[in-house]
Amino acid sequence: MFPELFEIPFVHLTIKSYGLMMVIGFLACVSLIRHLSRDFTPDPQHITNAALYSLVGGVVGARLFFVVHYFDKFRSNPIEVFAIWQGGLELAGGVIAAIIVILFYLRYHKLPIRRYLDVLAVGLMLILVFGRIGCFLNGCCYGKPTELPWGVRFPYYSFAYHSQISPDLDRNRSEPYLELPGEFFGYTDEKGNQYSGLKPYEYLTVKQKIEVTEGKYRCLPVHPTQFYSSGIAAFWCLMLYLLWRRAKKAELSGHTGRFFTRPGYIFALMFIVYGITRFLMEYLRDDNPFEFDGLTISQNIGIAMVVLGLILLAIFKAMKVQTLDI
Repeated sequence: MFPELFEIPFVHLTIKSYGLMMVIGFLACVSLIRHLSRDFTPDPQHITNAALYSLVGGVVGARLFFVVHYFDKFRSNPIEVFAIWQGGLELAGGVIAAIIVILFYLRYHKLPIRRYLDVLAVGLMLILVFGRIGCFLNGCCYGKPTELPWGVRFPYYSFAYHSQISPDLDRNRSEPYLELPGEFFGYTDEKGNQYSGLKPYEYLTVKQKIEVTEGKYRCLPVHPTQFYSSGIAAFWCLMLYLLWRRAKKAELSGHTGRFFTRPGYIFALMFIVYGITRFLMEYLRDDNPFEFDGLTISQNIGIAMVVLGLILLAIFKAMKVQTLDI
């Protein structure tokens, strides 16, 4: 777990591992889309321009989703909504906002929307591969405790550790996984300020440090749901790419009536497969609260994505296949 990789000298800003992985995923996505769309792109610069606009929109959307999801954290100090350098982004919000921006861009420039959306679907799955690795480095999106041999132990004071030492009524858990003695709570910092919460690692005694790193009070192993999600995204990235190649060959041979060969189908399928996998993954995660109908907000979004994907399939099936496909 490395939420902060290093600090920029003089300005004292830290490079967040999650943000860096998202940037790497974004660059990989842009490169892939430029490559896949070279046959129908009048100007490759359109890809770069749309990507830059979607990056800005994606960051805003990811921050907006985080603020809405954890609005109570910003009630006392609303100005912190804009303190994005302190972390706090939600991947789903960024993806949705980025797609909306790209749609407006493609429509404005009268580009073949469905063809671009198909290659965008492959690229978005690639972003998820890197984004979920960033989640692991950040320590968020953690899973439930497990006894499986590949379970991961997060360090003391991590998100997972805080969750395990406290009840979570929002997830119908009235007892903590770990019962920490009272000596691990309450401390006074260098400025004399008193706090009642969990002691930071540097405030622990030598014995306590051993207990939370090697002893009975260390973090319980949890499902590495971040890696599960990254691996699933890699799988669907490959599958969507193979379907895209199949659709391309079908178009060249004039067999556009075959299964999943019409423009836009790959994009619609992305919503369906991601919605289903995200819905199921929530049963292994242990971070999101139950909010609606006994489901997490991500599960409800997953259901909405599946429905949207099915609607898009019906719409794209009814549309005529044209050269520009606008």
